Amino acid sequence: MAWRGRVLRLNSKQQTFNDTTGTQGWCWGHRLQQRCGFKRTTKKPTDPSQTRTDSSSSAQDLIHHHRGRAAGPPVAPRPPVAPHSFNNNTGGFGTLVKPLLFTVAFTGCSFGAAAIWQYESLKSRRDRMSRWTRAMAGVAPWEGRRPGKQGGDLRKEVNRWWNGLSECQRTATGIIAANVLVFCCWRIPSLRPAMFRHFTSNPAAAGGKTCGPMVLSVFSHHDVFHLAANMYCLWSFSNTPVVNALGREQFLAVYMSAGAVSTLASYVSKTATGRFGPSLGASGAIMAILAAVCTETPESKMSLIFLPGVTFTAGNALKVALAVDTAGVALGWRFIDHAAHLGGALFGVWYVTRGHELIWKNREPFVQIWRDLRTRWGSGGGAN
Repeated sequence: MAWRGRVLRLNSKQQTFNDTTGTQGWCWGHRLQQRCGFKRTTKKPTDPSQTRTDSSSSAQDLIHHHRGRAAGPPVAPRPPVAPHSFNNNTGGFGTLVKPLLFTVAFTGCSFGAAAIWQYESLKSRRDRMSRWTRAMAGVAPWEGRRPGKQGGDLRKEVNRWWNGLSECQRTATGIIAANVLVFCCWRIPSLRPAMFRHFTSNPAAAGGKTCGPMVLSVFSHHDVFHLAANMYCLWSFSNTPVVNALGREQFLAVYMSAGAVSTLASYVSKTATGRFGPSLGASGAIMAILAAVCTETPESKMSLIFLPGVTFTAGNALKVALAVDTAGVALGWRFIDHAAHLGGALFGVWYVTRGHELIWKNREPFVQIWRDLRTRWGSGGGAN
């Protein structure tokens, strides 16, 4: 099953990080002021009368607190909030127009770049085969070049391991490396305010910074267990027959697009319920890959890492995941970002049933345009 994502939210008593994974009960909080380097900003009063009013108000609240219920409930202090993190003056669903357009544009660019990448890869492979054919005929273009230095045993082992991976596993390795790099950046105190601003997604982010974090937050994890759980799940599904049939280009396009779509689903849910808060994690994108595999091979057997003896079919696993996430969205569960998981899973189901025929099999006109542009640029360069 997919490992659940991570949701950062603001509680009424204190601002905490809530790490959420697929293991029930695995959750602990860290005060944002201590772990993320955000300090409470003290406002300097400009009016002495205002200072006396604030002081008398604080004293009155303290007296009420000691007197008990007779004086009414005490005024709870506001939790420390990261500067420039939230915007309470949200414009409702009108604020989702920009993220929606960004998601559509980013998805189109992802599949367009994947189509160009595949074309260039096939062309490069064809050129290598042509050079190899000429070499076999005795016309080697690299004749006279010195062979490179042979590496040590460690390098040979790494090359042997790398060559033994499938193309999609190599792509997953690059995704894992990017996630690890972002995770290391979270450990640097001076970078934490910027990480919180750019690598967590929130529809109520101050300054309207809602588009970039839709993709960057997919590569963001704040604790090692969350990172390890998601990356293990990604690696487990990167070598399945369904993913290998997609190919590395299409696999990466689906993964990136699913990350944006799942974040958009989270935005819609948070705006509809008014429960704003930052989120991060790769679970939405991974849920798309999991849903695609389960839809194409519903009879394949799956198991959980902490329950290796319990097996179930992929189709049943997908049904349970969709039911749990749907109930979480309907009932307002805030332990994890169910809307992001549900959006990613539905995108994965849609792509293998409809999207592949609609998008990928109709990429030839776009590739033809790229081929013509490439030929035109090449001829222009030669004339100059």
